[in-house]
Amino acid sequence: MKHIPDTLIERGLLALIFIGYSVIAALFALRTPAWQTPDEPAHYNYAAQVAAQGCCPLIQAGDWDSPYLEQLKAARFAPELLTRFDTIQYEDHQPPLYYLIQALVYRLSAGSLVVMRLVSAAFGLGIIACAWAIPRRLLPDQPQVALATAAFVAFLPQHVALLASVNNDSLAWLLVAILIWLTVRYSLGDRIPVWGLGLLMGIALLTKLSAIFMVGVIGLAILLRVVSGQWSVTGGKPVQSAAYKVQSRKGSPEREPSAISHQLLAIGQKWATFLLPMLLLGGMWWLRNVSIYGFPDVFGLREHDRIVADQLRTATFMAENGIQGYWSHALRTTFTSFWGQFGWMGLPLWDWLYTLLLVVTAVLVVGLVIRKKLSAISYQPSAADEARLVPTSPRSRRIAWLLLALCALLAALQYGYYNLEFLQLQARYMFTGLIPFGIGLALGAEAWRSWLLGRWAWTRWLTPMPFLLLALLDAYLILRVIEPLLKP
Repeated sequence: MKHIPDTLIERGLLALIFIGYSVIAALFALRTPAWQTPDEPAHYNYAAQVAAQGCCPLIQAGDWDSPYLEQLKAARFAPELLTRFDTIQYEDHQPPLYYLIQALVYRLSAGSLVVMRLVSAAFGLGIIACAWAIPRRLLPDQPQVALATAAFVAFLPQHVALLASVNNDSLAWLLVAILIWLTVRYSLGDRIPVWGLGLLMGIALLTKLSAIFMVGVIGLAILLRVVSGQWSVTGGKPVQSAAYKVQSRKGSPEREPSAISHQLLAIGQKWATFLLPMLLLGGMWWLRNVSIYGFPDVFGLREHDRIVADQLRTATFMAENGIQGYWSHALRTTFTSFWGQFGWMGLPLWDWLYTLLLVVTAVLVVGLVIRKKLSAISYQPSAADEARLVPTSPRSRRIAWLLLALCALLAALQYGYYNLEFLQLQARYMFTGLIPFGIGLALGAEAWRSWLLGRWAWTRWLTPMPFLLLALLDAYLILRVIEPLLKP
């Protein structure tokens, strides 16, 4: 039997992921009944307003009509009830970039919901590319982990359903994914301009405020790179940089007395280089908000909260159900909406499926935690893998992994913070950290595979398979569950 090169297998599986996602996302865009994804009418109407009147609309009284929206959801957006559809405008406080793009699509497609959904779905291709590229750079001798991460991100049912809808999350998630990829590369010593990170961060903040946690991640990356900058890698060996040594009269290297002040100056300069383009871009929008909504409503959130004042509050729910009742509901709903709870959270899946997914998730998390013990039996990297190895210091790799873990933690904390006031238990609000989550699950799967089958090198290509199987679940859900059960 002729040996198939590993690079060919990897490229074939990666192409399969991209093609599979394109087909599944197109099915979701075409077959999901109109307006049956969270907040889609409000996002669509924002783009329609920009197309008709220019940028940008204001959130104001009348943009949120809770009884009317509940009536529409109960009737599955029956056409005869859409006479006041264009008044659903409670997303008008959002930053404008996504809607400027979709306004052009709106004009060119005569307001086609399907075409606008397909544009959003196209952003998902970039997210998948980053989901592959990040672990591929960190673990160049384990392409199976990168493929598993890409497959998980591509076929997670809730993720693909939201990507194939009109929602500014799709562009925000793409920009965050690119920022994470560039930040990881930066921490590993790649030549990534700090001003470029600031520029992209500003663009992300012109898309959605949920990207803001990356300011802290990038700021920390800059700090750690400068502090650890006395070490670089040349030929795989750490070498002290000239900034941190000086030749004494005897010719022996000594640390400069002013090294700390040099570090502080370098950190300040790098932070300023990062923050300046970000503030210039984001500041235009924030100043506009202050001029309209007043100080200190920089993001328009206070005005938004005033308009949607009758939304269910966390404190109210907790008072009615108790702390134990709240946490039971919160944990269950967060888990179910992470994997799949469709429509406006009104179409959960089967309990047996959630139980199965919970068991699988627990097994993968255990694999992640004890993966060093499970990986005792393993294979030797192939020549192609070894050729991909890039000399990096152990310290820079640890920093990169630390930053990825921080991204996941901050995304989860941001989700928790949002729920302090309004009861918005939808796991999509922490999908900004989906790539780090996916890498963790992929590492867990690889650990079990390595322990059980690691003596056979070819079995590493089995690591992505459980995540690839999600594509079959996606197809079943859209054709046999979501479309028939959410039609008016």
